[in-house]
Amino acid sequence: MSLDPQLVIMAKQPLIGRVKTRLARDVGGPEALRFFRSASESLVRRVGHDPRWRTAIAVSPDRAVHERGIWPDGIPCIPQGEGDLGARMGALFRDLPPGPVVIIGADIPGIGRHHIAAAFAALGNHDAVIGPADDGGYWLVGLRRRPRVREIFDGVRWSSAQTMNDTLKNIRRQSMSVAMVATLADVDEGKDLVKWRRG
Repeated sequence: MSLDPQLVIMAKQPLIGRVKTRLARDVGGPEALRFFRSASESLVRRVGHDPRWRTAIAVSPDRAVHERGIWPDGIPCIPQGEGDLGARMGALFRDLPPGPVVIIGADIPGIGRHHIAAAFAALGNHDAVIGPADDGGYWLVGLRRRPRVREIFDGVRWSSAQTMNDTLKNIRRQSMSVAMVATLADVDEGKDLVKWRRG
């Protein structure tokens, strides 16, 4: 039985009105789409082919898994499924083959291979790992999934300043150990994009 580490990149079909909608309100749909495409393609190039883990791209909507020319060759695409973000991530944690799983978003520009390696290393002696975002959410969540897969997303207020704290409460309520990795910035609003471009 394989217990290979598995990285899942959550990605929406890159269309105006579907990706980076909060950012689009500030900078317009075409510019938000351009950022998403650039950030996600760069991320997949950086982390998608590392031999230390297997990578899959979980796409939304599910039918987009069959679209050619959107997703990179050589990395399997799987459907995200239905429901809110917690339901979709929970299903991935339950349904993937055995082994530790780390889930990240496709559009966080600061993620490097060393961040993913640190998350899998943390799962060597913790039940869960989280990579905080500086807006109260998180850019990474992972579970060791042994001896069983726990549900950690019940009642989480998504896209809010409480997202990470709600998830941590669920983790700690089940007496699970949790490690934190680096805090990274998300690009959700126009001011975030300006800050990121300035480096």
